[in-house]
Amino acid sequence: MLKAAILGASGYAGEELIKILLRHPEIKISYLMAKMDESCPISDLFPWLEHILEIECKNEIDVESVAAENDVIFLALPHRVSMDIAPSFLNLGKRVIDFSADYRLKDVDEYQKWYDVEHKSKEFVKYSVYGLCELYREKIKDAQLIANPGCYPTGAILTCAPFLKSGLIEPDIIIDAKSGSSGAGRTPSVKLLFSEVNENFKAYKVCNHQHTPEIVQELNAVYGAPVHVSFVPHLVPINRGILSTIYMSLKKTISVFDAVDILKKFYHNEPFVRVRKADVYPEIKDVVCSNFCDMGIKVDQKRLIVVTAIDNLVKGAAGQAVQNCNIMFGFKETTGLL
Repeated sequence: MLKAAILGASGYAGEELIKILLRHPEIKISYLMAKMDESCPISDLFPWLEHILEIECKNEIDVESVAAENDVIFLALPHRVSMDIAPSFLNLGKRVIDFSADYRLKDVDEYQKWYDVEHKSKEFVKYSVYGLCELYREKIKDAQLIANPGCYPTGAILTCAPFLKSGLIEPDIIIDAKSGSSGAGRTPSVKLLFSEVNENFKAYKVCNHQHTPEIVQELNAVYGAPVHVSFVPHLVPINRGILSTIYMSLKKTISVFDAVDILKKFYHNEPFVRVRKADVYPEIKDVVCSNFCDMGIKVDQKRLIVVTAIDNLVKGAAGQAVQNCNIMFGFKETTGLL
């Protein structure tokens, strides 16, 4: 039985990770830690865990003892925090799956520009593997440090990669994405108050969201040349889920059936990517609380439109982390996730 530690257990992604690991037959949660005034039973934070998971959630960490007693460390921590903690575990030979952006961007200068902070463990960036399972499975198998992808980038990259690789589209892409409020995390914010979010729908960080360089980095790698991305995120008054409508210009006219076929062939062995029939589109309710990424396609003359849905807390965070863990430790990839 693999033993797992979760740091950042009190956040939305941390709680989702607990839910998934509790039904995982090969992994046991043996350590929990969160930023709070004092340690307490995890059921004090999440009453639904009473008589289900009776362990204490610590407010401080002894790295050496945690490393000695656990096989994998999940860092469900905010951006800028993971890089303070990950190196200690990595230097002790532990395998780390990091939910933050701290090791996603290979260009450290880009990270420092977009996250407005100096990177404190640059030496580990080159060793990290971007944990998008469908594209980097072979690298993930042997990785010590996984940079778990962001929620918006997961759906966007999975959608665009097959068409860029086929050479059918121009390297100029528009991503119009809508997310539920849990995507912003659990930290209190005036912008996320019920009265601000309810009965409202707004764009934010237009073409200036911190996930932009992550999307660009990965699409550049797929295409082998620069790709221009206009990324516009929106906040919708729901708890969870992301629906993205992605617009790509075709170099030549193809039918919607050809486009569906390209996606289906690219992902034919992927358990968590589901491609709809022509002109049938996914909805958030189709994927909520699941690790699926669902896609629906439309061809409008020389414009290709793909609608993609994921759950931001599962395929966009905790579920993808467990999928990565399954690959790293040789478990069946779907274990705990269906």
